[in-house]
Amino acid sequence: MQPESGKYLKVFLTDGNVPIDNSASERSIRTFCIGKKNWMFHDSIQGAQASAVIYSISETAKPNNLRPYYYFKHLLTELPKLCAEKGNIDSAKLNHLLPWAKELPAECRKPRR
Repeated sequence: MQPESGKYLKVFLTDGNVPIDNSASERSIRTFCIGKKNWMFHDSIQGAQASAVIYSISETAKPNNLRPYYYFKHLLTELPKLCAEKGNIDSAKLNHLLPWAKELPAECRKPRR
């Protein structure tokens, strides 16, 4: 008699939406695993937090079909324009810069195949 857990290991045989391996999962965390070697040398909590923000923006851009380099270029061009005198930015003014915003320039978007 087959153990109960065996049916879960064979679910890909009955459901075509279930992948036979976890390659897609491994590919999605690959950049994180490579980057962690660089993060060992963060000298401060602020440096680690800044890296986390950059990584989050980069990884959010990808599923939104953006090209991270051009998206960052656009952000770094537009964010200084929104700064108040003390360097603060009103969060209500950021909607047009979010990864899913329709107003993003075409160069930020991945070309369709």
